[in-house]
Amino acid sequence: MFESNKKSTLEKNDKSSIGGIDKPIRDLCEIINKKDNYYTTSSCSGRIVLRDGFKKTTSKWLFVSHNLIKLEEIKTFLSENEVWIRSEPMILHISCKTIDDAINLVNLARNNGFKRSGIQSLRKNIVEISCSSSIINTILTKNGKILVDEEYLSILVDECNSKLSETHEKIKRFEDLLKDF
Repeated sequence: MFESNKKSTLEKNDKSSIGGIDKPIRDLCEIINKKDNYYTTSSCSGRIVLRDGFKKTTSKWLFVSHNLIKLEEIKTFLSENEVWIRSEPMILHISCKTIDDAINLVNLARNNGFKRSGIQSLRKNIVEISCSSSIINTILTKNGKILVDEEYLSILVDECNSKLSETHEKIKRFEDLLKDF
């Protein structure tokens, strides 16, 4: 059953907005998917997003990047009615063949900086690994009025980039750990 689910999941077309695995997490997903007892079901390498509202379900994305951004990229969207910037961490969902496989993976993740990792579904042995301490979420404009000055915006962009860089470094370290796992 696990093997057939793995095969069908990995053969499915990617439904993400970019149509594939984010480049910064692609190697990690390939390492996991080559393991007999594991496969990825969902992944995001971390991203910086601009939305036209606070709630993810009711707002539209104005801009998204899985890589470091420049101040000029953000400034082009500040004429919108309401703009929120959000830096989101890596998140990874991994299906595990057995509950013991899931426990071993969670322990590896938690012991190596992914403190918010855990088993999401006992029935399906799904493990969620996250760098959740890397979140920034704040409003930039409201009713078409820019609420922050350029100096603050520049600092905010630097902080978002710093969080994303930290996330990408953790991804690389986790890749190295999983090669011998």
